[in-house]
Amino acid sequence: MTQTTISNTKKIKAMQKVTKVFLLLAGSALLVSGTFSSCKKSSNNNNNNLPPIGGYNTSNDVAAANLMAHWTFDNTNNEAISSTAPKTVQGASFVTGVKGQALSLNKGYLAFPPTITNLNTVMASFTVSAWIKVKNNGSTVSTVFALTNEPGVQSDWNNGPIEMYVETATSRPDTIDLHTAFASLEGVDWQHGDNINDYDPGDTAFKFVIALPTDWIHYVATYDASTSRIKIYANGNLVSNTNFELRKDASGNLIGNLNYPTPTQVLIGSFANLAVGYTGITTQSWQGLFTGSIDELRVYNKALAASDISALYQLEKAGR
Repeated sequence: MTQTTISNTKKIKAMQKVTKVFLLLAGSALLVSGTFSSCKKSSNNNNNNLPPIGGYNTSNDVAAANLMAHWTFDNTNNEAISSTAPKTVQGASFVTGVKGQALSLNKGYLAFPPTITNLNTVMASFTVSAWIKVKNNGSTVSTVFALTNEPGVQSDWNNGPIEMYVETATSRPDTIDLHTAFASLEGVDWQHGDNINDYDPGDTAFKFVIALPTDWIHYVATYDASTSRIKIYANGNLVSNTNFELRKDASGNLIGNLNYPTPTQVLIGSFANLAVGYTGITTQSWQGLFTGSIDELRVYNKALAASDISALYQLEKAGR
């Protein structure tokens, strides 16, 4: 089994200007275009005097040109690059996180406005990275991050187009199952793919993730359009089922580049269903709101290499 426990670390904050293509707030709409200079927690003199990890001084340096969105949760629910605020906040507060503060949800969620456009031009592949501490050990499954169509249009939670969720009600009380699913819109049809750290052969094709409700877990999902492979990492290690990595459509063709509906929106802590305003989607009995903490949520427009994921894990764990 893969042990996943994380000790408390010092939190270091700093600022760094980074120029790249990002999600921009233009008027009331979040547009994917232009060049943005952002101010974020990053390197300072202390970090520069520390030895690099994986060639990086801070977590903000990892794949900096590909960072599309970043939620620091340092006393704010706003996305850090665009300053976009959630339109709905339920059961949310702030607690001490892995790096600075973290979002604490008590059967809660954040819903952002459906204003993200043009993802087809910039996000054929993706990586989503987050630190999670999951407390709801029961019969429900909880979403960490979801990218969805707008509530009046989305017809099925499984149409994503990106869904990261976690199950704690497993047959092994000291483990959690990490799931990631994606959906690509091909004309009027959806092509789906998913992976999980579960299913036979046990602990051979995948790795168990051992986690108590007090443990922080670094949860990363990647999809690489060039290979049509989806993977899941926990605390810097590949844990997903290797039998589910390669994803093909119903005709046996590789899915390749993801195609997104427009516009899309972000949900943190909830599935897309009737309980949170998606009028066309029934809330299923196994779907619950998130209880626990989420920190340092990042979205990239590429599938990060395993070495970069390991560096991101080590740097954020060290508060860098």
